[in-house]
Amino acid sequence: MTALARGAQEAAGTPGEAAYRRLRADVITGRLAPGRKLGLEGLRQIYGAGVSTLREALTRLASEELVVAEGQRGFSVAPVSPEDFAEVADLRLLLERQAIRDSFAAGDLDWEGRVVGAHHKLATLERRLLAGEAANPMLWKRYDLEFHRALIEACGSGVLLETYAAAYDRYLRYQMVAVVFRGAVAAEQHQALLDCALSRDADRACRLLDAHVGGCVEHVARSGALLPFAARRPRRAAPAAARSKVAAP
Repeated sequence: MTALARGAQEAAGTPGEAAYRRLRADVITGRLAPGRKLGLEGLRQIYGAGVSTLREALTRLASEELVVAEGQRGFSVAPVSPEDFAEVADLRLLLERQAIRDSFAAGDLDWEGRVVGAHHKLATLERRLLAGEAANPMLWKRYDLEFHRALIEACGSGVLLETYAAAYDRYLRYQMVAVVFRGAVAAEQHQALLDCALSRDADRACRLLDAHVGGCVEHVARSGALLPFAARRPRRAAPAAARSKVAAP
């Protein structure tokens, strides 16, 4: 299950697991912006968890490269960059292409029905967006995820689906930060992917997927949507030798 699917729900289970899941969802959905310092005392007030519990959750998130551990200075939300987005997108494509081929080969009539149903919800919301209506970006991305997940859910590999979910979460963080909707071209690609699923044309689906994901990466790079977050990165202090030269008369 991805962070978006967990959404705004507070996770059940131990306090540590609940804190981890809430923090993870807030990082991925952009509520905790890239580069933000994560002071433990401030987080304790927001999440109602103890400092040791929060430190454990942040350490887990650092292992997923969603948070950066800064030694004695604590933690911060992982920064974003066009270059990192491109790498994350490549990983998503690598996994999704294989899963599409396996899913298209194994999917039955019930699977087709789930794919059609997921596309119907996504296409309805995309038509509203194209008509200029306001839409909740969380709902839009939820339907987008549900459609792409439906396409690959018959692949037969739980490990592949779990690995894909983790990669998709990192990709999703960029989409939420940049609020990417590419208009009619994205809606048309989704319709074409549906057609490929129903005709079991995995080769064409993979080519469409390359264009679909690659177009999103290019759109974000052109738009400059990540620049405000890049500006949040702290400036590195000059080396001591350089500082002494500046201070010298």
